[in-house]
Amino acid sequence: MKKYSYIIIDDDAESIMRTKTTAEGFSELIFVASATNYQDGLHLVLEHKPSFVFLEIDPEDLSSNLSLAFINELHRYLAAIPKIIVTTTKKALAFDAIQYGAFDYLLKPLAHIDLLKATLKLEKIFLETNTVDIINEAVSVATPHSEVSHVAQIVEKPLIICIKSYGDYRYLNAVDIAYFQADNNSTDIYLSTGEMITAFKTLKHFESILSHPFIRIHNSYIINQNYIARIHNGNSVCYIKNSPKKLPFSKTYKSNVDLIIANFSAGNYLEV
Repeated sequence: MKKYSYIIIDDDAESIMRTKTTAEGFSELIFVASATNYQDGLHLVLEHKPSFVFLEIDPEDLSSNLSLAFINELHRYLAAIPKIIVTTTKKALAFDAIQYGAFDYLLKPLAHIDLLKATLKLEKIFLETNTVDIINEAVSVATPHSEVSHVAQIVEKPLIICIKSYGDYRYLNAVDIAYFQADNNSTDIYLSTGEMITAFKTLKHFESILSHPFIRIHNSYIINQNYIARIHNGNSVCYIKNSPKKLPFSKTYKSNVDLIIANFSAGNYLEV
């Protein structure tokens, strides 16, 4: 049986003990650590990279700074974040948690059956992922090299983003998106063709659901790394390929820009 490590982040020490007691009823769940505030919780997750994080988002102690923003912070540092299980006493925040990409939303005190469902969901994801890995491995062994890429495309389809608005469904190939720009409570999506489409979701929403090659560089911008032609640290701007557009990056997201530079240099790269 596969083991899943977990961390509990909650401002209430008694609530931490209740959650841990419920989780101890599952032999596949391994307790790693707990924290009562945002910073300590962040450090624990980055250090241990657990499978699960039980996260309180409506704390009694406001100085703990616990909220859904914790999920966004993980996206800044980790390519794949743990499965976030929101634990709180209120149902009202469930929709917000879904918007942030939370894996599950459980009401306190945690019920055994609810935690069982969460572990079964994770096991199902693991099995499906493992099956795809096995298929890919079999393909690489059994298929001539010239045919491998063709078969792999069948197994893993490119990401398509659907923008819905009042019965209108607009389908975008993620590879064609150059960058996202915040516009109050909506987001403007700029394609490599220069076309712009507006989505009635916040930039924070897109940050929470997108992964590589998309990365946030500013409060107002998420960029597709594949469309970066130039990074000028002195002027704090990124240049877009085949476009006069320059996107600023801020000190808050400078670490993300450093990560982009590191990604470029880690590939087939020559610096002169």
